[in-house]
Amino acid sequence: MSIFFHTLGITDVWQLIAATIVFLMLPGAGTFCILSSASKNGLRAGFSTVAGVMMGDMVLMFLAAIGVAALLHANPLVFKAVQYVGAIYLAYLGFKLLREKKQESSAVGVETIPATETTLKIEEWRRGFFVTLMNPKAIIFYMAFFPLFIDPTMHRGSLTFLTMGMIISSCTLVYGTMLTLVGNAAAKSLARHRRIAAFATKAAGLFLIAFGIKLTTS
Repeated sequence: MSIFFHTLGITDVWQLIAATIVFLMLPGAGTFCILSSASKNGLRAGFSTVAGVMMGDMVLMFLAAIGVAALLHANPLVFKAVQYVGAIYLAYLGFKLLREKKQESSAVGVETIPATETTLKIEEWRRGFFVTLMNPKAIIFYMAFFPLFIDPTMHRGSLTFLTMGMIISSCTLVYGTMLTLVGNAAAKSLARHRRIAAFATKAAGLFLIAFGIKLTTS
């Protein structure tokens, strides 16, 4: 398989997969969004969030591929502005979790989706999408990440980037599925202990607010 991908300009596909998995396992807002969505609203909502995260990653990879990362890096004010937009959105999500009522927290882990199932799926997809999209550092990361696994003599332009994007998206799907299943299973246990469930919801809000602050200061 490595030989096939090398013909597309990718030097070592297994190293690419390993590096992607390590990157995905680093704690981040996207990971937490998937876990909280699956724990609060069930598997279908969790998978909707995974789809949103994957779409956000695809957009970031596309922007990195066409050189937007270089633009952000060369213009600190633009980069900082995008950071603040992302921080505000993450803080907004965090405050929403902090203000949730106790009876809403006690319902985490229930597999039954409310009557507005389609609306919920769209909302969870949008949350995963924007949490991922509003992290400008990811664009810089992909801009630095891609060249590590590209053979300049075999590079095929957009086809190479498209193939790498599909590999990364596949890893995200597998990892996101695992997070969804784990988050939903954990929530079913937490549902039996209302105080623990309420604490977990508040912790989720604090995490998102802290991550937003970190985004603008690091």
